[in-house]
Amino acid sequence: MTDRLLSSEPVELVVGPSDAGMRLDAFLAQQFLQYSRAHLRRVITAGGVRVDGKGGKPAFRLSPGQKVIIVLPEIPRQTAQPENIPLDILYYDDEIAAVNKPAGMVVHPARGHWKGTLVGALQYHFGQRLSRAGGPTRPGVVHRLDRDTSGVILVARSDQAHARLAAQFQARTIEKEYFALVSGVPERHSDYIDCPIGVHPQQREKMAIRRHWSHSRPARTYYEVLERFEGFAALRVVPLTGRTHQIRVHLDHIGCPVLCDKQYGGRRQITRGEIRRDPTDSLVLLERQALHARRIKFIHPTTACPMEIEAPLPHDIATVLHELRTYRSAR
Repeated sequence: MTDRLLSSEPVELVVGPSDAGMRLDAFLAQQFLQYSRAHLRRVITAGGVRVDGKGGKPAFRLSPGQKVIIVLPEIPRQTAQPENIPLDILYYDDEIAAVNKPAGMVVHPARGHWKGTLVGALQYHFGQRLSRAGGPTRPGVVHRLDRDTSGVILVARSDQAHARLAAQFQARTIEKEYFALVSGVPERHSDYIDCPIGVHPQQREKMAIRRHWSHSRPARTYYEVLERFEGFAALRVVPLTGRTHQIRVHLDHIGCPVLCDKQYGGRRQITRGEIRRDPTDSLVLLERQALHARRIKFIHPTTACPMEIEAPLPHDIATVLHELRTYRSAR
């Protein structure tokens, strides 16, 4: 899974029933998302993987109960570099900061995304006054948002603040509230979605509802319908666990995918003409998932005072919401 440690120490995996018949390289790729499948094939070919004590080939088909042992080298870590990127800073003091992350910005550097990150911008604006607890590529980072999700994100400016905020996230005492526009209208005014999430069995960059997979993790999301439109809805969403892509996977599961979520909903964009039912109007209003981290509530790590920070709706989502209210009001 995504949180597996990367080291030169052997890692032992046991093939579960749901992984039966899977290729060895595909099985490893869904366990170690940090490595490309091509790289894992090279590791297998070089003898770095053994199945029940024997060497294997990338295309080897696995059976339940088999033990897979792999030795992976450390991925070379680059150091994040400061970049003069404008930031919408919602709040800051000596211990923490809160930033309204724009859509399209990756939070921290990773393979393929070493430039234009939130971390680079934070280093430019705050210099060395960022926590180092997350390592050289993640100064200040306590939690993340998907690249195309906008909204408020907390930043730790000291290691002590980092540890105390991380403890709140782990204890699930921090409340994160999202605003979402979805395709379709939920039947209920509000509900809890309680479905386990794991890596998609065929597409390793996606997550999926996987009820009987040994590596799935419990996931729970609360939603409330704020407004209903013809064919669309505006939701308040509160994730009660913190799984990768949780809100997007859960809303798609109930038949109301986040609007313009190309990964889970299929739609890449929406035009003004689609909302107005005017085929001649091709003006694109939104080209990314309509999901915004609107509010976060937590206890300040130093003062112990309750805090609530809100990020206003970005222009693209606000524009679509206005069009829906004008042309798709439910009657």
